[in-house]
Amino acid sequence: MRVIAGKYRSRRLQTLRGTALRPSSDRLRETLFNILGAAIEGAIFVDVFAGSGAVGIEALSRGAYGAIFVENHPAGAALISRNLASLGIPMAAHVARRRTFAGTAEILRMDAMDALERLARSGARVDFLFADPPYAKIRAYQEILAFLGKSELLTRSGQLIAEHRRNSDLPTVAGHLERTRVVEQGNTALSFYKPILAA
Repeated sequence: MRVIAGKYRSRRLQTLRGTALRPSSDRLRETLFNILGAAIEGAIFVDVFAGSGAVGIEALSRGAYGAIFVENHPAGAALISRNLASLGIPMAAHVARRRTFAGTAEILRMDAMDALERLARSGARVDFLFADPPYAKIRAYQEILAFLGKSELLTRSGQLIAEHRRNSDLPTVAGHLERTRVVEQGNTALSFYKPILAA
């Protein structure tokens, strides 16, 4: 697996053998970042169920201000740390509060919901949140959507992007979040959610 574009373009990333992690395909990552475009520059990006960290690293490569990797699997968290180190990406705390240098990463080795609640309690505001739970864990999608649909963690112009099975039945509205786009690729899909802004 390689970084597709930007500062770290073509640099190789390590992955774990076996089925412990299911990394997003290169093609799907390219599709995602083609859609996000220049909006990723200067953004705070959260990669939930981060696995190898490939999605968050791609965001940093393309100019994100900072990336937060949420991974509860010990081997996955260690893998992200190795991938960041191999690229020379510095790590620090409080990335979402912009108390670090641009291009900095943070790893939260904890359950996804615990991490989101911690970020929200700290007053963090993030521009993009990419969630890629194990496809069979529908409850994980529901919990993330429900939480983000009532919290202020996403900025007013922020987006939640969920990677899921093509035939998964995700809601079109969750609290103050509305699904604005679905992009399908093979058996996989990306659902894009944005805050519903009052008229």
